[in-house]
Amino acid sequence: MSEFENKVVVVTGGANGIGKCITEEFRKNGAFVYVIDNVEGEHFVGDIGNKETLEQFVKSVLSRHEKIDYLINNAPPMMKGIDDCTYEEFQYALSVGVTAAFYLSKLFAKRFNAGGSIINISSSRDRMSQPQTESYTAAKGGIAALTHSLAVSLSGKVRVNSISPGWIDTAYTVYDGADAVQQPAGRVGNPLDIANMVFFLCSDKAGFITGENICIDGGMTKQMIYHGDFGWKLLEK
Repeated sequence: MSEFENKVVVVTGGANGIGKCITEEFRKNGAFVYVIDNVEGEHFVGDIGNKETLEQFVKSVLSRHEKIDYLINNAPPMMKGIDDCTYEEFQYALSVGVTAAFYLSKLFAKRFNAGGSIINISSSRDRMSQPQTESYTAAKGGIAALTHSLAVSLSGKVRVNSISPGWIDTAYTVYDGADAVQQPAGRVGNPLDIANMVFFLCSDKAGFITGENICIDGGMTKQMIYHGDFGWKLLEK
């Protein structure tokens, strides 16, 4: 029997991409998985940037199960930059990317089984940036910081960790050339790279790990880049 047989799992943004992979892998292992997403499908459809929607979703899950085991806060915020992002859009990005994770953790806090785990999906952008990505980057930095705060507040009750994916191709495209070799691992990532870490962090094998952020980016954020070094060239603006 799988360690995850009959476990109750909640996944935000579970209809596509990384969230869909996490959902499918848990279901393959016999778990009950409840998804909330804003795209149509056979799941709870709603905007996690809305407080009442989150409350309705939690009520729906708890009407079927008295307790849950794992909460995976995966739903991504919009990515807009300082030139084009409005005040309202920036606030909404934080609502989706940080506030929803906080509020779901709060609503479920007393409903976790022993061995419960919260996994927040951040991004390697929580530590590095491209231009014009402020709304997404701020939200991902926020959820990474929220992780260690929740881990302390929920100590002894629920373990809380975050994962920061780098370049993850959700279509499982196999790249070669510069796209691949610019990462020390020699390839672009795929959703299973993240789902496998979710499984590990939820498992008993990770019982002594909480408050951590684990970057899964093929080593890309560890590679120092200097103009003219090893063939790297900076194109001036």
